Amino acid sequence: MNKTILEICANSVESGLKAQQGGAHRVELCDNINEGGTTPSYGTISRARKLLEIDLNIIIRPRGGDFIYSDDEFDIMCTDIKIAKELGADGVVFGILMNDGSIDIGRTKYLVNLARPLNVTFHRAFDVCNDPFKALEDIIECGCDRLLTSGQANKAIDGLDLIKDLIDRANKRIIIMPGSGIDESNIEEVYKKTGAKEFHASLRVPVKSNMKFKREGVNMGGTKGMSEFERMVTNPERVKKIIEIINRF
Repeated sequence: MNKTILEICANSVESGLKAQQGGAHRVELCDNINEGGTTPSYGTISRARKLLEIDLNIIIRPRGGDFIYSDDEFDIMCTDIKIAKELGADGVVFGILMNDGSIDIGRTKYLVNLARPLNVTFHRAFDVCNDPFKALEDIIECGCDRLLTSGQANKAIDGLDLIKDLIDRANKRIIIMPGSGIDESNIEEVYKKTGAKEFHASLRVPVKSNMKFKREGVNMGGTKGMSEFERMVTNPERVKKIIEIINRF
């Protein structure tokens, strides 16, 4: 029986350590999680690798927004992959599309080859592609080891039919990993309806700032409703709860 894997999307070294504490098998480290995740800093990757004993994958995404990249942005992605390798990452996570919504096969193949021997996950850029079944074959052709997807829905729980279809069509040629909104309340349903063996979750909770003096009404990012006096951190107890559930699968 193959082992069921829980990957935690960690928005900081702290979240990564909480994921490890809770029993997660792998961390996907990223920054700017409210934009879908961007590449974390050199220092963040280095510190995470020093402290984490579980597998560490690094998202390679130079900015938020769409998934078509300029030559400069592509060069940044290449450099970030090299840095992730130098710092001892186990894998990288990226996704590149053409402007017609198809997979950018040429650039994806280039990055896969550049990343080796690290494992490669094609991320949820897939979820906004124009043809999921053609894209699946293209991603397999490019040599990716894993596809992270919500089944082209906002949340994986709403994309289970497509996820199941992708797993069947992949026929073990690539790992299909459901992600987006997966938590302790729905992971069993996701498993039963798809048969997936790897799952992607964040399991964060709000943590209050230790600041005693608080200047209210000033937002550093200019985004209303986001306070500088609260941050979201992965909760080890929630991780443990999911691990208990998936160990029954």
